[in-house]
Amino acid sequence: MSDPASGTQERLPAGPGVPLASARGRWLVLATVLGSTMALLDSTVVNVALPTIGVDLGADLAVLQWTVNAYMLTLAGLILVGGALGDRFGRRRVFVLGVVWFAGASLLCGIAPNAGVLVAARALQGVGGALLTPGSLALIQGSIAAGDRARAVGLWSGFGGVGAAVGPFLGGWLVDGPGWRWVFLLNVPVAAVCVPIALRHVPESRDPHAHGRFDVLGAALGAAALALVTYALIEARSGSPLVIASAAGGVLLGAVFVYVERHRADPMLPPDIFASRQFTAVNVVTLFVYAAFSGFFFLVVLQLQVVSGYSALAAGAALLPTTLLMLLLSARSGALGEKIGPRIPLTVGPLLCAAALLLMLRVGPDASYVRDVLPALIVMGMGMVALVAPLTATVLSSVDPGRAGLASGINNAAARAAGLLAVAALPLLAGMAPDAYRSASEFDAAFGRAMLWCAGLLVAGAVVAWTTVRKPVPGAGCHPECHTFCATTSPPLEPPRAAKP
Repeated sequence: MSDPASGTQERLPAGPGVPLASARGRWLVLATVLGSTMALLDSTVVNVALPTIGVDLGADLAVLQWTVNAYMLTLAGLILVGGALGDRFGRRRVFVLGVVWFAGASLLCGIAPNAGVLVAARALQGVGGALLTPGSLALIQGSIAAGDRARAVGLWSGFGGVGAAVGPFLGGWLVDGPGWRWVFLLNVPVAAVCVPIALRHVPESRDPHAHGRFDVLGAALGAAALALVTYALIEARSGSPLVIASAAGGVLLGAVFVYVERHRADPMLPPDIFASRQFTAVNVVTLFVYAAFSGFFFLVVLQLQVVSGYSALAAGAALLPTTLLMLLLSARSGALGEKIGPRIPLTVGPLLCAAALLLMLRVGPDASYVRDVLPALIVMGMGMVALVAPLTATVLSSVDPGRAGLASGINNAAARAAGLLAVAALPLLAGMAPDAYRSASEFDAAFGRAMLWCAGLLVAGAVVAWTTVRKPVPGAGCHPECHTFCATTSPPLEPPRAAKP
């Protein structure tokens, strides 16, 4: 690690890595947990604050969409690049840069005088998230002793789950108490604790095989295509020439992105990874189900507050059963998926979630939590339990173990992009007017139509899973050209990263 006094660089010993039981190992895990928790809390608490943000800034529904989407846009577009930067220039260095960047953007969000500044700051937050998110897990993978990595990742995941559970409570309390701006300002003291711990206790690590050029062109084309399509969907009601031009430009840039990635020597998104039909199929399932999840979680807190009369704290706390079920049962679901294969869980899970969204149609004015809200959220939680862990395991195991990090990064980016487009498109498809969230009756009707769209996406995901995903074939290899599911043991978790840049 760097010694501030001497300016020298301390290298990792040639031995097996940092033991988790050592003081340094515990500090390392704490730093990664703090960093990843910043991004996790931000994603779980901002939705709870949206109605209050809209009223305080005099914003319409499009601004609320951009408050969510500006962050997801830059995060989805740059997360593979963030992983590659860490591999090349040092994972601790890029992680710390991401934490500082995220905190600075959070401060700007917290003091934003108007909606335009808030949206721009959220986009900057996404850049910081793209730097720190892959780095948090990369530091564990690159520095903790091999025999302790599974336990370290378990601690990292467990504390992350606690953060996910606390997030809605914390967000609701902040919105109802000191105000929505503290949803963002809270990241600043967390970063002030995280950065010194990382600089003092976390060793530097990098990929010695990283070489070549970064695919900056690919990253720029992908992000620009998503941005133009998102803008066109959010502003489609105006029907202006600019909207039409944005839609056409987004589709054109998307086609150029595919062409560039197919012809570059070191692409951000290597086309040959999709030679595995299983990998391709699971990513298609990911697009459908995470579009539905993102649309649901974006709209449900608005429904509970605008239509059902819940406070921000009550709306955030209402979602807790889903999180608790994920925390308690995901490990068992992963073991079951390994035993029976991914096809059934990836089919049953989305169907359960679709049923939950149909149950949400009962949630209207003066909805009873126990009678109307809770049953839907329990079914939703059971569906996510059945789906999420087997989906992640299938993504990692459907490619060569040496490309597990790349596969994870691609799947993460696919989920983010799906959420981005869903939040942009659903209000349009459901016929939500720009000021719909200010009228309980208008929003309630549009929410019902949106839930039907989300349920349809989940059913489509289930159909894709049933018709394309197969049980592992014993002894199947993992050559990039193979079209069978890799039946080797699950590879070690690796951080999302791009191909060797």
